[in-house]
Amino acid sequence: MKKEKISCFGSFCVFCVIFACLFISCGPNVNYIKRVQSLEENVSSPTTIDELTDAIKKYEDRVEDIIQADAQTGIWWKILATRYMDQNMYGKALEAFRNAVAYYPANQNLYYWIGVCAGYMAKSSLDFDAEGSNPKQKEYTALAESSYKRALELEPTNTRALYGLSVLYAFELDQGEKAIPLLEKLLTIDTKNIDAMFVLARAYYMDYDFQKAVDMYDSIIKYTSSETSRAEAEANKKVVLNALYSE
Repeated sequence: MKKEKISCFGSFCVFCVIFACLFISCGPNVNYIKRVQSLEENVSSPTTIDELTDAIKKYEDRVEDIIQADAQTGIWWKILATRYMDQNMYGKALEAFRNAVAYYPANQNLYYWIGVCAGYMAKSSLDFDAEGSNPKQKEYTALAESSYKRALELEPTNTRALYGLSVLYAFELDQGEKAIPLLEKLLTIDTKNIDAMFVLARAYYMDYDFQKAVDMYDSIIKYTSSETSRAEAEANKKVVLNALYSE
């Protein structure tokens, strides 16, 4: 009995040495991997219809397991990104959203949030070396723009992406004329979006279309329930009227 135990232990050691050698060799042993996979799935050279059906089912189950695992990983990245955003850690959130979009490349909401995070990072990117240029800020701004655009490619009526891209054009890139069609479209979807109205009025003003700016401030005054927003709209309207009358 004692000799049998020693013999089994010896066989186990030999197996471990062979197994280790396979993994420390110069490159992966493809044939070995295929054999292990076949053994793992209990499928080896199926020939009959029943064997083939059984083999297909087993590999389909394996593929489904992988898909579910990848889907869960993508969800975890999205959750992590959201947690970072809750802490105003936009750089970390941006990296997490980048990983999430690798799993969900057709998710318009991920691109919207990438745009938001990139916008915040652009604002925080300072010219620390005082060189008179800020390439990092330009990179983040370009990323925000492309992300919002991608979100709109996937969902043209995404009001958050329309608004985010409009704010980028009107406030960061000084391109109010590009914001106008986006905001006009947004207001056909969400007709009483006060924030969008304010940005559109500003964009009209930037584009020297003073009458449209006045009309938009009048709409804000009419529809807003906020006294603060109404007061701001009235003050801005006076500025625009002064510009209109001085033409």
